[in-house]
Amino acid sequence: MILVFGGTTEGRKAVEVLEEGGKAFYYSTKTGEQDITLHNGQRIDGALDGEAMRAFCLQHDIRLIVDAAHPFASQLHQTIVRVSESLSIPAIRYERIYPPRDPSITWIDDYKELTSHLSPLTTLLATTGVQSISKLKPLEAEGIKVYYRILNRESSIALALKQGASEEQLCFYDDPNDIPVDAEAILLKESGLSGGFPEKVEAAKARGMQIIALKRPNPSPSPPRGSDLKPPLGEVWRGSVNGPYGLRRAVEKLLPEFYTLHSGLTTGTCATAAAVGETLRLLKGETPDEVPVILPNGETISVPVGFANGYAYCIKEAGDDPDVTNGIEIRASVEVNEITGTVLRDPIFDENGIIRTVPMIQGGEGVGTFTLPGFDYPPGEPAINKAPREMIRKNVLAVVNHGDRPHDLRCAAITGVSPHDSLCVTISVPQGAEIARRTFNPRLGIEGGISIIGVSGIVKPFSEEAFIDSIRKCMTVAQASGAERVVINSGGKSERFVKALYPDLPQQAFVEYGNYIGETLKIAHELDIKAVTLGVMLGKAVKLAAGHLDTHSRKATMDKDFIRLMLAEAGCDIDISDITLAREIWEKLPSEKLQTFANTIIRHCAKHCSPLLPNGTLTILLIDDEGTIYSL
Repeated sequence: MILVFGGTTEGRKAVEVLEEGGKAFYYSTKTGEQDITLHNGQRIDGALDGEAMRAFCLQHDIRLIVDAAHPFASQLHQTIVRVSESLSIPAIRYERIYPPRDPSITWIDDYKELTSHLSPLTTLLATTGVQSISKLKPLEAEGIKVYYRILNRESSIALALKQGASEEQLCFYDDPNDIPVDAEAILLKESGLSGGFPEKVEAAKARGMQIIALKRPNPSPSPPRGSDLKPPLGEVWRGSVNGPYGLRRAVEKLLPEFYTLHSGLTTGTCATAAAVGETLRLLKGETPDEVPVILPNGETISVPVGFANGYAYCIKEAGDDPDVTNGIEIRASVEVNEITGTVLRDPIFDENGIIRTVPMIQGGEGVGTFTLPGFDYPPGEPAINKAPREMIRKNVLAVVNHGDRPHDLRCAAITGVSPHDSLCVTISVPQGAEIARRTFNPRLGIEGGISIIGVSGIVKPFSEEAFIDSIRKCMTVAQASGAERVVINSGGKSERFVKALYPDLPQQAFVEYGNYIGETLKIAHELDIKAVTLGVMLGKAVKLAAGHLDTHSRKATMDKDFIRLMLAEAGCDIDISDITLAREIWEKLPSEKLQTFANTIIRHCAKHCSPLLPNGTLTILLIDDEGTIYSL
């Protein structure tokens, strides 16, 4: 069982991650006032001291603790650490993402430092929460008028008044850009991105206020190096993550049975990890077992890497997603090249408009080449999509910036690297050419190897999102081919039969929808494709006719009662009680009734599909096992 300490945005995200497991867990908040929906989780409210927490863990067989509480809840964090150690329960700290510390802000470690920074100011807006009022009351004795921004709820107001604040001093606002009082200075907590810290700072700057920020407490210790998160005997693992993907991967490794299926990494993340590793070796002489990778959502995960002669590599990990690239080696080599006079794509400029060190990206052995329009980059470019290129650039620049300001992409000077030099990253996949023959790449016009892809950086097992994304890419390529229509099919068999009707269409005009008929038609509408042919075989057709736009067996099954209604509508009097597969209906129908029954099914399918393509023409073809095609 898992115990989560929440009450925060991170707590809410932790719940979303754990709900994906479909198993029970506990969610604890101090006040019980957070509005949150739990399906598999059970809520417990009220503060837990060390003894109460320890007793709860023993009573409920807690095997993993997730600390997603507020970063300034220091006492709770320390209690969790003590209980974790005493019961040998691993603990994960769900940290926030923090922007780099702005030097124009006055940073303090303790409230006691305020006095020396406020003189000669006379007014202060404190946004540090109701619990800080008692610590700020001494400022009033020194003639400073303090306004307290607190949550607009009865319990917070009552506690503020109890600590000596007057109603006149209390203010409330939900929008970080709205500052409701006229004060000379503002006191903030370093609350990270999810706490609205950047927005509060910008609003205060716009008002010309002095900004004072209380530094967050020291973060939890980093996880041990190595891909195996299980600690040595007698040692309790405690580490931190700062996003949902990192949390899921940590839970998968520390409590593998919680998720039936485990997540994996995209080829883009693996390429990025290899690029980071080789950049670290080139510029700093470091060869770590794993490297930090900033994902597109801003969170950072650790990815195992290895090193060889002239390159770093990462082994593709697909998790439980069926992926032909699982286990392949993705390599990155990095060179320093002079860029004077070179035209750069997406250059990075410093504050003076001067080009600084820019990671240039190219494809090597086993990375395919775009040969058709419709992709993020034109024909002739390496098949490395936009999201992975951005990941590689951002992460390599984080290394160039010495890794201390990973969100600041301005390049700092580096020993041995001139501001007029470029880091050139070459991605290669030794097995790529052979593996590509088992992917959609040849059909898409990607030749010579695999694609380096991935929008989120993480692959969820049997991800519908990933499959639909591949359909979208195929549809985009089909549109870019200039074909007069796009033909969508469930798979190779139906496509083979339908191709005979459209001999002049290019290969790219034929797209497989798998089970996602509805999503594919919606994509066609979004792309404003005017003519679509839908090829469907009877097994999927009877589900589609009943209104199931996703025909996967876990979403829809053959409805014999509905089939009987369609048979009656077509004037077909046959017994289907003994059939187990829809295609057996063909054998029972008399030949003179085949077209009539086919017309009935097609009309029902069209009733559900045509509205999804309101600005185009949809042709539906029903195909039997022998390749006979029926249409209205």
